[in-house]
Amino acid sequence: MSGRIALFRWSPALAALPGFPADHQPHWNLAPGGRVLMLRELAGERRVDMARWGLTPAWLTDLSKTPAHARVETLADQPMFREAFRARRCLILANGFYEWRGVRKRPYWISAEGGMLHFAALWEAYPAGDVEYLSLAMVTQPIADLRRPLVLDEDGQQRWLSADATPMQLLELLGKPGPQLRERALANLVNDPKLDGPECLTPA
Repeated sequence: MSGRIALFRWSPALAALPGFPADHQPHWNLAPGGRVLMLRELAGERRVDMARWGLTPAWLTDLSKTPAHARVETLADQPMFREAFRARRCLILANGFYEWRGVRKRPYWISAEGGMLHFAALWEAYPAGDVEYLSLAMVTQPIADLRRPLVLDEDGQQRWLSADATPMQLLELLGKPGPQLRERALANLVNDPKLDGPECLTPA
């Protein structure tokens, strides 16, 4: 499962979008429950916002049950996700993600050419008094015996964010194989969830 991601480098074009935090800091070890950058489209305009990684619909009463992931196989029908799938889609921005494999759970760094990945996600707003908190869940797909983020190319990003996308178009995206990704075995430093620096990417 894709339980950790990193965003430590971004383009000036991304930083110029509305909502991008002026004081945003690089992170090498972001986990569910933390705050991540999301890209969404509102009133025809793309903007960036911070959101909690763990979906919190306004109707949710048990805040200990905020799913960080939504499976492509069920998100169109599952009550927790289906309304957000229809109307509140976004992208999680990252340079890559971590994956643990093997008997001893060796960490791997998964990335792509170009330095930036766009993961399909769903967002919700949770009102609390005068404040509205944003949250999201990452969409995952099965890859062999693992689950990975649904990584979208430029055309897929456009369709995923479009308010005019039809259910059929969206379902086609969910079944589309992702781009070719690179992987690198890492030392075990990233296993420490409190570590959040470039040393997370120390090679094995």
